[in-house]
Amino acid sequence: MSRPVQAGDFHIRPAAHSDLPALLALYRHLNADDPEIAPDIAANRFAEITAHPGMTVLIGTSGEALTSSVTLVVIPNLTRSGTPYALIENVVTHAQYRKRGHARALIRHAFASAWHQGCYKVMLLTGSKDPATLTFYEGCGFTQNKTGFQIRRPSGV
Repeated sequence: MSRPVQAGDFHIRPAAHSDLPALLALYRHLNADDPEIAPDIAANRFAEITAHPGMTVLIGTSGEALTSSVTLVVIPNLTRSGTPYALIENVVTHAQYRKRGHARALIRHAFASAWHQGCYKVMLLTGSKDPATLTFYEGCGFTQNKTGFQIRRPSGV
């Protein structure tokens, strides 16, 4: 389900290479303190992402502005009779476009794509403790009923 979706002047579609500069600028609204990625590394990573089976960066645009994005990863599985599952990551909306339903529309589009690809579940982790963020994800249909764990690579490794 990678066909474009349109609602008013808001459009959803997979990101293209030509979207990369705007996408990188949008990601500054997600993690403003992240070091900037070199343009050649960004281009290589984006090429890897778009070539990776089951991985899609969905973008929302309003007019010419890239307003929001989510990454959907569909993962093959050997349990659940081989039924795949999906992860949503890097949910971000430009600060000037928040509270307009853009991220919610992208998440719903990602759900539809995951269901179309036969996924039995979609997972999302957030590091946010902000009640508004948690309420937002619940309003999108997620339930907070599992315990998530992560480990970060130690420095120097």
